[in-house]
Amino acid sequence: MSIVTTRRRWLNHFLETVAERGRELLDREPASNVVGAKALCRDLLSLRGEASGRAIAREILSLYRSLNEEAKFVFFGALRDEFAAETPAILSAAQAYAEDQNDSNLAALQYAVESPRQELFRRLNLAPNGTASIIDMRADLLQFMKQEPTLACVDRDLRHLLTSWFNVGFLELRGIDWETPAATLEKLIAYESVHEIRDWADLRRRLGSDRRCFAFFHPALPEEPLIFVEVALTNEITTNVHQILDAPTDSVPARNADTAIFYSINNCQVGLRGISFGNFLIKQVVVELQSELPNIRNFSTLSPIPGFTRWAAGEGKELAQTILGYDYDLLTSIPSAETVQRKDCPRQKLERLCAHYLMHAKRDGRAADPVCHFHISNGAQLGSVNYAADCSENGLRQSTGMMVNYVYRTETIEQNHESYATTGHVTADRNIEKLAQRD
Repeated sequence: MSIVTTRRRWLNHFLETVAERGRELLDREPASNVVGAKALCRDLLSLRGEASGRAIAREILSLYRSLNEEAKFVFFGALRDEFAAETPAILSAAQAYAEDQNDSNLAALQYAVESPRQELFRRLNLAPNGTASIIDMRADLLQFMKQEPTLACVDRDLRHLLTSWFNVGFLELRGIDWETPAATLEKLIAYESVHEIRDWADLRRRLGSDRRCFAFFHPALPEEPLIFVEVALTNEITTNVHQILDAPTDSVPARNADTAIFYSINNCQVGLRGISFGNFLIKQVVVELQSELPNIRNFSTLSPIPGFTRWAAGEGKELAQTILGYDYDLLTSIPSAETVQRKDCPRQKLERLCAHYLMHAKRDGRAADPVCHFHISNGAQLGSVNYAADCSENGLRQSTGMMVNYVYRTETIEQNHESYATTGHVTADRNIEKLAQRD
C-alpha cells in the first residue's frame, strides 16, 4: 500500500470521527427524503461549526445515495431553483459598481453573481470521501440533463469547481505494470472502453516488457485512475490494431524499438466528463518515454473514428451516396470482417469519404469527430487512414473497420495546435489532403 493511500485512509477515518462527533452535537433525527435534503442543504450553508458542518455534509451525501432516480431528479431541480444567485442582489451590486468602479464594489459584485450552489458543493466536499461522492452526483446530473436541459446551470457550477479541484498541477502520473496492486489492475479491465480486455492473461500481455501503461491519479482518489493510456513499442507506425492486440509477448525488445503507438486512451470517471486530462497525459507520457527510452523517435496513435458512420448516415449522407453509389449500404448496417476484407470491397471510396470526414466535417468550427478534435487540438497531425484496421464488432460498426494514425512531432505540435485553435484547420499529411480533395 502506498504512503499516499495510507495517509488518505487515515484522513478519511479522521474526518469520519469528526463528522460523527458533529452528528452527536446536532442531536436530531436523520432526514429521509428530498424535503429533508433541501433543509439540510440550507443548514449546511448557514452553519459555521466545522464538526457540525462535516456531519451535515456526510448526512446529505448519504441521503442522496439512498434516493431513487425520481427523487434525485427532484433534488437537482431544487438545486437549480432554490440555490441560484439572487437577481436583486446582482442588480444592486452591478449598479454600485457602475457608479463607483472600485475593488470593494467589484468584490461585492463577484460575490453576488456566485450562486449558493457553489458554496454548497464546497462544503459537501468536506465530508469523508466527499470528492468521490460529488463526482458520482455529477454523473447522475449529466444523465438528467438529457431530459431536462435547464439543469445545465447546476452543471456549470459543478464543472467550474471540479475543473479547479482537478487542475493538472494536482495530478500524479504513475506507470502501471504487473506489480501494480490488483485493485488498480481490476479497474483497468473495468474502464477499458476502446479495446476490451478479455481476461487477466490479456491484461498481462498489455503490460508486457514491450508495452507501457500510464495513468493520472488525484490525491482525493488515490486508488482510482482518472484516465489511462496504453502504449505499444514497435519498429514502425502500426496501422492495424490486431497486430498490437494479438502480438506475442516481447515481440520487439524495448531497447530496440523506435516508435511508441498510443493505441487506447480511456477516461475512467463519468462524473469528470468534459474536464480534459488527455492532452496533459500524452505530453507527459512522451517526456517519460523519451527519458526512459531515448531510442524512441516516433510518437503516433492508432485511433478509432467513432463518429464516421453516424455522420455518413446523417449530415454527410449526400456525399456518402455520391462517392459510394450502390455500395452505400455498407454504412447502413454492420458489415462483417469478411465483407470489408474482400477484394471487391470499395476500399478507396471508403478511405476517400473518411478522409473528407476527418478533414472537413465540422461542428461549431471544430472537427466533428471527437477523437480527431482531441488529437488535432493537442497538436497532432493526421497521418493516415487505415483500412480494415479494427475488424472487431465495435470497429466495424463505427467506421467499417477503419482507424487513423495521429502523429505527434514535437517540432510542430505548437504550430499545429495554434492553426487548429484559430482557424479550425486540420493539419494532415499530403496523401490525406489529396485523398480528401479527389474528384
